Amino acid sequence: MLLQKTMDQIVQRLKAIDDILVTTHTNPDGDALGSLVALGSALKALGKRTLWYNASPIPAVYRFIPSIQRVTSNLDAVGGFKAVVVLDCGNIQRIGPLADRVRQIPLIINIDHHTTNSHFGHLNYVDTEVCASTEIVYHLLNRLGVTIDKAMATAIYTGILTDTGSFRFSNTNEPAFAICHEMVNRGVDPSQVAQFVYGRFSMGRIKLLNLALDTIEITPDGRVSLMSLTQEMLKKTGTQLEDADGLINYARRIEDVRMAVLIQETINGSDPQQSAKKTYHVSLRSDGTVDVSAIAAAFGGGGHIAAAGFNAQGCLTTIKKRLLELAAATA
Repeated sequence: MLLQKTMDQIVQRLKAIDDILVTTHTNPDGDALGSLVALGSALKALGKRTLWYNASPIPAVYRFIPSIQRVTSNLDAVGGFKAVVVLDCGNIQRIGPLADRVRQIPLIINIDHHTTNSHFGHLNYVDTEVCASTEIVYHLLNRLGVTIDKAMATAIYTGILTDTGSFRFSNTNEPAFAICHEMVNRGVDPSQVAQFVYGRFSMGRIKLLNLALDTIEITPDGRVSLMSLTQEMLKKTGTQLEDADGLINYARRIEDVRMAVLIQETINGSDPQQSAKKTYHVSLRSDGTVDVSAIAAAFGGGGHIAAAGFNAQGCLTTIKKRLLELAAATA
């Protein structure tokens, strides 16, 4: 009942406001980008002045999504908006350097499905029972009276497909299939989307995978695997950090592994004098027996029981040690 009231308020405010910023978390996945593009396209169709923002480069596997090129990382373009919709973010810091500006916007609408969401918005629609944020966006578009075209449908389908792990994860529900069925009826080609997301890799990405596999460490009990990516590895293979999307799944699928960790060095990686100040993005995946959202929350991040992440600064050895301690405590 409370969520329904919040949805009503969001619809009312979005219809009344003409200048709207739409954003999502850094290092975006398919659900984040699908939500961003679908809602951004719908608001544009309603005649709104919109800006679609993400602080990170768009991963190559998602560049097929129609209108994805409208997403900008230019902070100078952000200004004069009366409302902002923050999608798929457990906390406001996850949108990166835009966070301070967002706090100054008169209306913050928080739409998410993570159990660790901090309810940072003026209006918070947080439904932890849905499979993906794109599921919420789908219902929002219908409430706004927007006709979902093939481009929007592709974004929504991609978000649900990726956040359910191709309908393999435990968050897969009946609405996931129903919505995707409707999106197919609206023109989405499932085979084509699957090829873009899962079936095409550049030579650089294959080389990066090879280097990443060599870094895998397994704890003595065989339950935790850790994979690392450095700036040097990216330089050597001619890849970008976004090319690491999905690599953690190789560590997660190792027999008997209950939790997989991918630690990606993001900045200051080439300066040995700054080793204590290196910054890392850490992705966590589990088979459901380890609550990785609790581990991520301990580092200021968030997510779900089986998928979460956070950013950390400091010594890699210390981060790994703390991760393993938390994993043992939550197992």
